[in-house]
Amino acid sequence: MTKELEHKFISEFQKHQNIIHKVCRIYTTNQEAHNDLFQEITIQLWKAYPKFRGDSKLSTWMYKIGLNTAITLYRKSKRSIKTQDFDSVLYKIEASDYDETEEEQLKLMYKAIHHLSDIEKALIFLYLENKNYKEISETLGISEVNARVKMNRIKTRLKKILNP
Repeated sequence: MTKELEHKFISEFQKHQNIIHKVCRIYTTNQEAHNDLFQEITIQLWKAYPKFRGDSKLSTWMYKIGLNTAITLYRKSKRSIKTQDFDSVLYKIEASDYDETEEEQLKLMYKAIHHLSDIEKALIFLYLENKNYKEISETLGISEVNARVKMNRIKTRLKKILNP
């Protein structure tokens, strides 16, 4: 990766890193796992960045890489995440702390979301990020109609979990 491309990646990553923190929040239940997943997604973004052509928005691309990495890792092993060493670039990327609010409703929502399947988590996450169904379908590789149907089912399921 050239220095120019490297600087561009770091700048873009720092602007949009909350996307990755949000993905980590959906797929992890403690800070250590959150940090491990954040690191692994960062590595995958770093590796894939030279191939990013700009066909989609950078944020959409980051969602896709982040969600695919999280889903792949958690399907392989729900207990621990194997990470790769990226000490050679660690000093170049400044991570800001993720602000975890203690608001009770948010805690309950995340607890309910943890009962969903990996794909359902990805779909509800993108929905909560105010992505339209076209963006959701492109990110997850499903049809727009399928995204709408799945979303309606997820909403019903979450209502049942939150209001038994």
